[in-house]
Amino acid sequence: MKTFKKILIVIAIIIAVPLIVALFVKKGYTVTREVVINKPNKEVFEFVKYLQNQNKYSKWVLIDPEMKKTFSGTDGTPGFVSAWSSDNKDVGKGEQEIKKVTEGSRIDYEIRFIEPFTSTSPAYMSTSAISENQTKVTWSFTGDVPYPMNLMYLMMDFEKLIGDDLVTGLTNLKILLEK
Repeated sequence: MKTFKKILIVIAIIIAVPLIVALFVKKGYTVTREVVINKPNKEVFEFVKYLQNQNKYSKWVLIDPEMKKTFSGTDGTPGFVSAWSSDNKDVGKGEQEIKKVTEGSRIDYEIRFIEPFTSTSPAYMSTSAISENQTKVTWSFTGDVPYPMNLMYLMMDFEKLIGDDLVTGLTNLKILLEK
């Protein structure tokens, strides 16, 4: 009987310690990256405000060129939805909706992941003129990982993972627009 109690205590500790640690681990992240594009702000904004243009530069879209895509609404305006579905586990299934457009400077999205996990994340792209022919583009994602799944932060660097993908997309955007 004493051995059984000891085993139960050890199991309880093995379960309790990570749950207690998770109480002190952050539950959200924000990843932001920027690039300077040698084009006027108006030209850059007019390109990035259309979600369908992400098909030309976003790393996630370029991972699976065969993914199924559907669109509803008027691109470049609030309410437009771009949905995707892929058998590639790195792409999965989800949709992105334009929530707000601040003409000439910012577009706010809501990204809803459906597979391989369910999550909703706000994101935005903004543009600002540095000079007459230079524009700073900022791309930012915010996400939440609920308790106790937030333990993943201890094993995964979301800043680097997502940040590297944003840099790839922004670099592709710069090359595309500066042609």
